[in-house]
Amino acid sequence: MPAASTAPYAERVTGVHPTDVEVPGLGTVLVLTLAPEDGSERPCTLGPAGLANVARAVADAGARAASSEVAAVVLTGTGRTFLAGADLHLIRSADHAAQVRELAEGGHEVVAAIADLPVPTLAHLNGSALGGGLELALACDYRTAVAGVRAIGLPETYLGLLPGWGGCTTLPRLVGPDTALTVIVDNPARNNRLLAAATAQEAGLVDAVLDVDGGPAAAVDWLRRVVTGEVAVERSSGDFTDEEWLAAVEARHPLAEAKAAGGAPAPARALKTVAASRTRTRAESFAVEDDALVDLVMTDQLRAGLYAFDLLTRRAKRPAGRPVDVGPREIGSVGVAGAGLMAGQLALLLARSLRVPVTMRDLDDERAERGLAAVHAQIDHAVTRGQLRPAEAEQLRPLLRVTTQLADLAGTDLVVEAVFEEPAVKQQVFAELEQVVGPQTVLATNTSALSVSDMAEHLAHPERVVGLHFFNPVAQMPLVEVVRAARTDDETYATAFAVAEACRKSAVAVADAPGFVVNRLLVRLLGEVLGALEEGTTVADADAALVPMGLPMGPFQLLQLVGPAVAEHVLVTLRENLGERYPDSPGLARVVAECRSFVLGEGRPSATSPVDPAVAELFGSRPLAEPRDAAGLLARVQKALAEETSLLLGEGVVGDVGDVDLAMMLGAGWPLHLGGLSPYLDRTGAAEDVTGSRFHEPGVASLPVDAT
Repeated sequence: MPAASTAPYAERVTGVHPTDVEVPGLGTVLVLTLAPEDGSERPCTLGPAGLANVARAVADAGARAASSEVAAVVLTGTGRTFLAGADLHLIRSADHAAQVRELAEGGHEVVAAIADLPVPTLAHLNGSALGGGLELALACDYRTAVAGVRAIGLPETYLGLLPGWGGCTTLPRLVGPDTALTVIVDNPARNNRLLAAATAQEAGLVDAVLDVDGGPAAAVDWLRRVVTGEVAVERSSGDFTDEEWLAAVEARHPLAEAKAAGGAPAPARALKTVAASRTRTRAESFAVEDDALVDLVMTDQLRAGLYAFDLLTRRAKRPAGRPVDVGPREIGSVGVAGAGLMAGQLALLLARSLRVPVTMRDLDDERAERGLAAVHAQIDHAVTRGQLRPAEAEQLRPLLRVTTQLADLAGTDLVVEAVFEEPAVKQQVFAELEQVVGPQTVLATNTSALSVSDMAEHLAHPERVVGLHFFNPVAQMPLVEVVRAARTDDETYATAFAVAEACRKSAVAVADAPGFVVNRLLVRLLGEVLGALEEGTTVADADAALVPMGLPMGPFQLLQLVGPAVAEHVLVTLRENLGERYPDSPGLARVVAECRSFVLGEGRPSATSPVDPAVAELFGSRPLAEPRDAAGLLARVQKALAEETSLLLGEGVVGDVGDVDLAMMLGAGWPLHLGGLSPYLDRTGAAEDVTGSRFHEPGVASLPVDAT
């Protein structure tokens, strides 16, 4: 059933609080503090009303400066945020281009007014400065930041926008086109990488990093020392050559073209806008930004991206389906059944997150000791990469131990099973565990596709069995599918969510069904590709077919990363449980039997690993007279995913389609700019072709019907 349309949205207005500070040797400094008008602690954003408030405050500051009442102006924020930029909810709800242009031009008017103030200006970044917030700061003469600030950047192209309040104009002139494009294009493409205060200073975005305890007073004193000549601020000349601009833009063309091919036009438009700012006046360049912003906002792609961003920032923090009337059990110690690669990753994550003893158990001393050594190697690697402080590493090591004795898990409050993916093996492990652990111990399985209910079926206490499907690699992947078996009770389920939250993972509640959500959809996708190969589609066409989806890697790289044997096992399992829409693939079986690879090169496959064309000789068991080309295979995959998504919803595997999208973004890397899976299927027409209706009403993850 289609999701409900978006409700009318009222701007959460940001106000400006002026304060005069008398500074010996300088005079009156006007401090303008941004804060929500409703007194809440939410991050400040700007819509038309908020922009009007800032415009009035800056105009008043200008008038006072012109009459020599103030000697300098400082702009700062409250709490942990300087300014989070434009109000994305207003952008998402805009149904007319005129509304977007008003917001773009209003931001430019404020930025220009700040830049034109006749006295020294300083933006003191007390907290996060993102998008339009950073653009307002860039309009000031100087910028300081609190040492602990870790979120400075222009994430617009990550969302499908571009810096539209002067970022494409001001930043290249301040720090140079190459550094500017690193912030505008490169960092958002790196999973929205943001800058800490010290890094922002190195890049030239910030002039000084101040003590966290100094507050605005320290910033005012720093400005006094700059104005009086006690402190010199080093800046580049700003005279960057045409060659530097051309080289910086050209270097990003391959990335922008790849993003555009995958349905993300914003990086290419940002490149074009930055390039245009080189030879234009400020007003002319601002007009180019206005046009670009309007063009991007008034697209289905942008609305889908903002829908997805809302899922990631709201729903992921408050997962639907989590019990609200029952609290979790306390976890004072953890057991892990198994000591292999996945078990070791889980043990380290749980010890680091819960700060409780974690005991791995395997069948013999050799495997047990090898598993513990692998965990210690993970710790050493994390220290080497700066991801773990040496002192923290030394605190972790005593929490991790290994055993071959099942009885050593007797006192644990949670045991996570991470053994071989065979139902009989897992049933045996749980049966053995139940003989030694207490009746309140939560028994969790990390299975990726098998029935949790079947594992618990013959236990005395099946109500304390739950699925906790962490994704590999455990430390990096942000998703956990929390699987409710047929008899899982609320306390157990609440405990599973609490564990996921403690591990700083986003949890999605799923019912116990084959493949749950992510693997069910991913294997359906890969199954369609493998089925097409069996029917005679060329490897080259199959490799090219999914490029418009913008996935992190192609199907063959993904098959190799997962492991052909694992892929075959899951494909066979889902075929047995869900039917022939998960096709038989003799070619995949041959890849496994002959130890072949889908890609060339050694080591872990990446998105750029070249596909081995010779693998085609293993497929072709069901040749068609006219096999599908790339476009035909893409359409086939789209319809297959639409069908499988509809079945997931119809079977109640998830509460609604938002959880499908969240799971696919966090567990499969489905691109945010596509809005997750369901908006993409709506936009391509696959949803209506297969199910007769869209997953979302127009306006939820697309433009409203009457948008102009």
